[in-house]
Amino acid sequence: MSNAKEMKTDDVLRVELEVFRAEHRDLDEAIHALEESGRADQLRLRRLKKQKLALKDKIARIEDKLTPDIIA
Repeated sequence: MSNAKEMKTDDVLRVELEVFRAEHRDLDEAIHALEESGRADQLRLRRLKKQKLALKDKIARIEDKLTPDIIA
């Protein structure tokens, strides 16, 4: 029973990972578009970059949970 629950948790983590990766890409594109426009609000850019960094941290944590520990 525990194994089935663990598999379900891994599936949920994989879905969350894909959602966060998509959000990260969207933020990257938004930041790039603002920078290219030449009239970007610096405060807004900083906030978007901070959100992007927070998503990167979430992605890294989920990837660590999904990667099995290998004892060498």
